[in-house]
Amino acid sequence: MADSTEMRARDTIHVGGEWRAAVSGGTREILDPADARPFALVAEGDERDTDLAVAAARRAFDEGPWPRTPVAERAALLRRVADLLVRDREELGLLESRDAGKTAEEGRVDIDCVADAFRYFADLVAAEAPGRVVDAGSPDVHSVVVHEPVGVCALITPWNYPLLQASWKIAPALAAGNTFVVKPSEITPLTTVALIGLLTEAGLPAGVANIVTGPGHTVGARMAEHPGVDLVSFTGGLVSGVKVAQAAAPTVKKVALELGGKNPNVVFADACATEEGFDTAVDQALNAAFIHSGQVCSAGARLIVEESVRDRFVAELARRAERIRLGRGTADGVECGPLVSAQQREKVEAYVESALKEGAVLRCGGKRPEPAPERPASGYFYEPTVLDRCHREMRVVREEVFGPVLTVETFRTEDEAVALANDTEYGLAGGVWTADPGRARRVAGRLRHGTVWINDFHPYLPQAEWGGFGRSGTGRELGPAGLAEYRETKHVYQNLAPAPVRWFRG
Repeated sequence: MADSTEMRARDTIHVGGEWRAAVSGGTREILDPADARPFALVAEGDERDTDLAVAAARRAFDEGPWPRTPVAERAALLRRVADLLVRDREELGLLESRDAGKTAEEGRVDIDCVADAFRYFADLVAAEAPGRVVDAGSPDVHSVVVHEPVGVCALITPWNYPLLQASWKIAPALAAGNTFVVKPSEITPLTTVALIGLLTEAGLPAGVANIVTGPGHTVGARMAEHPGVDLVSFTGGLVSGVKVAQAAAPTVKKVALELGGKNPNVVFADACATEEGFDTAVDQALNAAFIHSGQVCSAGARLIVEESVRDRFVAELARRAERIRLGRGTADGVECGPLVSAQQREKVEAYVESALKEGAVLRCGGKRPEPAPERPASGYFYEPTVLDRCHREMRVVREEVFGPVLTVETFRTEDEAVALANDTEYGLAGGVWTADPGRARRVAGRLRHGTVWINDFHPYLPQAEWGGFGRSGTGRELGPAGLAEYRETKHVYQNLAPAPVRWFRG
């Protein structure tokens, strides 16, 4: 892997093809959330580093070869990156596990998905037609609509899926011919730093890929407002997303926002009519809520279950949630890792406390686990938590918790289920469980969410657009729409037999 101990220890800012320390000399310790111990030291950049990175990306776009590189060559480079990711899968997966707290297996799966994203966008651009011909009504006119790169892209990524979310931005940005500056989360930057090394190893020209490690209030804010940036793509929380949009507005740059979610998982009684159906629905409800300790924007954190099966369903759900094995992500047999930081755990604890005060019934969890050899007391662990008897006035139901907390609401009719599922300011994703195909299509059609899974939860396809309605954001990632985010459209009108128009006398 294109990495070194010296670079990992300090020089994690990449500008114009060179690794360097922060202008200020500042550094930040990266903590392992499983034991709260520092295990890496990265550069802590600020506005000055950001300005240098944007300037390098600007030069590379205006003067360098990448925007004018033939599509086939750009696609070939993306495929080489995918091959390098496969080569380094084990090392990168373990690094992602240690950095973000997820299990090692989740980390490896993430790397597989990152490689898939690079291959998908390589194939997509390679198969495209060079332009769309527009009939101008004259044999003497050649009129065509073409797509061109936006320019310099500012890419701001979250801490929960560091490399995966970075790839959803970097792969289409490069496929379209852009240059970029990426700012990973200051909490989990390491695999994104490693990816920049792989891009260099694959032969990407200097200045096309730049990274500034540092906090959002300096680096991210400067990227969003910078007049040299043509597009800003942000994935993260609603509050920060609003600030990004406001900062970008004066320069009228393109803005793509993928924000939060408060996602319903609707279970109809007929999905549980057989033992196999019941077991599958429970299993998927656990997966929806507790994978990566619930630190997933698309987590099915709201279980909305038909009243007639609620008691049995919740009892089994709580029984199995109590058996989830918590621990360091790299330990054998661990099913769920820690939360990413002490701050995030305190936030989760505050939500659970408020829910109990508002009348929720605790079915399991709701506290920090007892320490164990694979689960140090210093780690940021929190037990998977099921809160029953919840209602829409509770903060824990309305707001994004981003932790291992599942709330339970009930319904009696299909209309009531749809109303509950849509009663949110977010609209990212949702699930529907039913044995009735007609009901499945009806409910899916009525849900105001960007992705709806029927009898499943969490899978995504690189070919399918990902994004939300409402306050879940304005951008689209993956699929053709994900590529379109990083392009401008140009109409080229060529008159093959020009003649005077004679509008004016002279």
